Amino acid sequence: MAAPNPQAPDRNLAMELVRVTEAAAMAAGRWMGRGDKEGADAAAVEAMRIVLSTVSMDGVVIIGEGEK
Repeated sequence: MAAPNPQAPDRNLAMELVRVTEAAAMAAGRWMGRGDKEGADAAAVEAMRIVLSTVSMDGVVIIGEGEK
């Protein structure tokens, strides 16, 4: 059996971030169906924070619409 190659990727960061987006969409959908945009936004942000906390990475994540 070959030794593990430390240079070989053992995870897919893109798929982990897709899961973040999916969690946010699922959480927001429950509120959008009720016509509550603010509730949807809050639910999406909370879901993003929870799932992002499981992703092993170094960086800064800014959640929000930014300047309008």
